[in-house]
Amino acid sequence: MTHAVIYLAGGCFWGVSEYFSRIRGVSRTVCGYAQSKVPNPIYEQVKSGITDAAETVEVSYDPQKISLEVLLQQFFKIIDPLSLDRQGADHGRQYRSGVYYTDKGDLEIIDKVFSLESRKYLKPLCTEKLPLENFYQAEDYHQDYLKKNPGGYCHVDFSSLDDLKEEASDFIDEKKYPIKSRAELKDTLSPKAYAVTVEAGTEAPFTGEYTGHFEPGLYVDVISGAPLFTSDDKFSSACGWPAFAKPVHATVLSRHLDTSLERERIEVRSKTSNAHLGHVFSDGPAERGGLRYCINSAALRFIPYAELDKAGYGEFKKLITKHD
Repeated sequence: MTHAVIYLAGGCFWGVSEYFSRIRGVSRTVCGYAQSKVPNPIYEQVKSGITDAAETVEVSYDPQKISLEVLLQQFFKIIDPLSLDRQGADHGRQYRSGVYYTDKGDLEIIDKVFSLESRKYLKPLCTEKLPLENFYQAEDYHQDYLKKNPGGYCHVDFSSLDDLKEEASDFIDEKKYPIKSRAELKDTLSPKAYAVTVEAGTEAPFTGEYTGHFEPGLYVDVISGAPLFTSDDKFSSACGWPAFAKPVHATVLSRHLDTSLERERIEVRSKTSNAHLGHVFSDGPAERGGLRYCINSAALRFIPYAELDKAGYGEFKKLITKHD
């Protein structure tokens, strides 16, 4: 079996190691210290900051079963690439994010994924992209830590592993739903759509195009065109914004804690474009699952049921049962 290797730093290496160990095609993950200025560092030295090493995971994989591109796409789903020297609750140089490579042939793919990821943000990425200088295996107790300690600390959200399931590819395949850079979007989106999706704004209640709209069809990401919600799951709400009981598939949205109004809310974003969509609340109809996805109209584009084939979304017609 052919093996390849990539080195990924994404904060505390316990969670990163466990996450990639669960991916089919990954044969081995090793926790260690990369880019160290001190040979053979120990954890206490790394923690002190004197080594400038990053907690890193050596990921060995079979390219016939999983591609480097997919591995890197998954990596960006479990880190905050805009966070400098910090991931989750951990902060310090040892917790910086980075991709370190040993094969120059990998750089073309790495550059591609970094370029696509950078389009999702207004600010430059803080994630390093460098040749591997060195890698020292961490102490034995760090290896497979979460397997040995299932209740141990972990900052990684494992839900994005669902994105690798075969049925998810119709919804989140980034090749199907490419996006433009944030600079380009300013020229192509309406001012309201840009303010909502890119700047995380909120349209005024009862002003959105789809607030009282119940025509059969599909609601897609205004930036990427990826499917998000169907008319079957839309319901009437007095909240002032379009309300949905659920998305077309659990994998199309990412969820983030939002404390911007001095209270805790769960923000939802589109995974393909990172567009801000709105928030999800637990006051939806009980008979439909109890959730209310409160979404800005400006973040959506609606495609009527009768036009789905022509628009290239015919495969999703089966999700819309109420169309007569």
